[in-house]
Amino acid sequence: KKYLKSEAHALKPIFQVGKDGVGMKQANSINDALKAKELIKVKLLDTCPQTVNEAALEISRLTKAEVVHIIGHTIILYKASEKGIYQI
Repeated sequence: KKYLKSEAHALKPIFQVGKDGVGMKQANSINDALKAKELIKVKLLDTCPQTVNEAALEISRLTKAEVVHIIGHTIILYKASEKGIYQI
C-alpha cells in the first residue's frame, strides 16, 4: 500500500462524486477507468450525501477494487488489471 500511495501522489482525481452519491452508473465508469489505469483518485464533493468512508466502501464493493488510502475527501483506489501496470 505504501508503494501505491507514493505512485498516486502525482495523480489528479478523475472522478467526482456529487449530490447523487455513488450509483451503479458511476461505479461502472470508475470500474472502466480502473481497468485502464489500475490506480485512480476519486474526489467527493461537499454536496455528496455519503461520508468519504461510506462512499469508499460502496465504490470498493461495486467495483471490487481495493481502497488504498483516504485523504480528506479524496479516495485512492487500486484494482489489478491484465496489463499489470503496477508490479506488486
